[in-house]
Amino acid sequence: QLRAQNQVLKRAVVDEQEVSGVFKEQLKGREQSVRRLEQEMDSLTFRNQQLAKRVELLQGELESMEKRGKKSKVSPRAGDPVASVPMFPARESVFNEDLQKKIGENEELHKQLYEVADKHEREQAALRERLAWLEEQVSSQDDVAQALRSAHAQTTERLQHDRAQHEVKVQALEREAKECRLRAEEFPLQLQEVRVDLGGRLEEATVIIQEHIPFNDTSIPEFNTLNVPTYDRAHQLRARELVGQALLLVKDLVSSLLNFHTYTEQRCLVHPLDASTHPVSPVNQKFCQFLHENASYVRPLDQGMQQLHDSITEDAVTMLETVVSLSPFSDSLSNYVSYLSKLTPYQLESLQEESRSPLCSEELRTHNAELEQDVRAMTAAFSRTSTYVVALTLPGTRPQAMHPDNHGAVYTQLGAALHSLHQAAQGLSKRYGAKVSLEHELPTSSHKLRSTNECLLSSLVALACTTGKIAEFFAGSLDFLSVAPSPAFGRRGAAGGAEAARCVAKYRRKAAQYMFTIQQV
Repeated sequence: QLRAQNQVLKRAVVDEQEVSGVFKEQLKGREQSVRRLEQEMDSLTFRNQQLAKRVELLQGELESMEKRGKKSKVSPRAGDPVASVPMFPARESVFNEDLQKKIGENEELHKQLYEVADKHEREQAALRERLAWLEEQVSSQDDVAQALRSAHAQTTERLQHDRAQHEVKVQALEREAKECRLRAEEFPLQLQEVRVDLGGRLEEATVIIQEHIPFNDTSIPEFNTLNVPTYDRAHQLRARELVGQALLLVKDLVSSLLNFHTYTEQRCLVHPLDASTHPVSPVNQKFCQFLHENASYVRPLDQGMQQLHDSITEDAVTMLETVVSLSPFSDSLSNYVSYLSKLTPYQLESLQEESRSPLCSEELRTHNAELEQDVRAMTAAFSRTSTYVVALTLPGTRPQAMHPDNHGAVYTQLGAALHSLHQAAQGLSKRYGAKVSLEHELPTSSHKLRSTNECLLSSLVALACTTGKIAEFFAGSLDFLSVAPSPAFGRRGAAGGAEAARCVAKYRRKAAQYMFTIQQV
């Protein structure tokens, strides 16, 4: 297709060049005509000059004859020809007619010359315009042809490159096909060898089965995963008790967070300007919009912990490898941390906007700056806590991602993160209490702002107390969580692991059903 377009463009360029050549020839002919007319004009000018001289000569003779005529009327002299006087009017008339004829011819020639020159100039201008247009068309066609040639060259180069690559691939595939044919020729021999080998093994296994019916296979680790593990009921009851206590603490934490976010939204609507009488700033408007969504991020924490508590029963073994239901709580906490990270910039901007208010004193500005640091610290503490909770879900979801020896270190780091969360919540509560005291002393403080501040402060105090209880509870349970499972969780012939622990409930139910069936017989 590119070649066909290239040929068409070449023919178009050649045609345009031929037309341009024809116009150039016509321009040359017109220029020759102009030169010929200029020569004629020069000859006419010369002739006009001669006629003008002749007219001047005739006028001079006429004036001299008039003078002589006047003198002859006054005093005719002897010897003058008498017949010359009557002939003067006739000669004068002839001269005048000849003069008028020459003048008319001269005017006609001038008129024709002007018309020819004007027509020539118009034709010459039209030819120049036509020539410029043709040259522009030729230039554009040359550019298009050059672009097509460049594209054609690039396409040719790309196709040659692709061809070379395909040739290399074809050669590689041919070599691979040759190797496959060679291996296919070897497969029958290998198949025969495998059949002989399996036949010998089958005979050996048949003899072993016949001689030793209750065979011992504890030397094979893959078979040991099918052994029914023993059960530690005390450990299981302790784990369920701890999860139940954690569920109550999480419920308190969810309640405190809901109150904190709700009262923060109410405060933004009454301070620094009351939304009922003044428009809310764009920052506070967006901040309130995000705060209004807090329930959809906070309540799943309670639901995730409830799901974890319901999954821990007395007829199952509870450890990190089996607690797969910890993932919903971990996901909910991660979502809440993301939501808190989205809130933090708007909360900081809201505090800065409050500090820029003319009613804000210097001491309040200092407290607002310290509150910004506390808000950042609280967000960072929640993020750190979420990170270690996610790490605890790895043994149940991706066992290869964490070695069992690192479980104790993760528990320790989680305890430190919970302690830092309690310190951040406690610092935020104290800082906000000092700020509320200063705001209530201002004469512009409204009753609505005071009641909102008191509710917000009480929610922060509850949040600090709840986080303190969670940190204390986790620190007290750290010894139980960090210690590896007791030997009662091991399997005969191999060390404990996740596979047997996950299927322990199914095995126990089958064993109980089997015993019940035997008793009924």
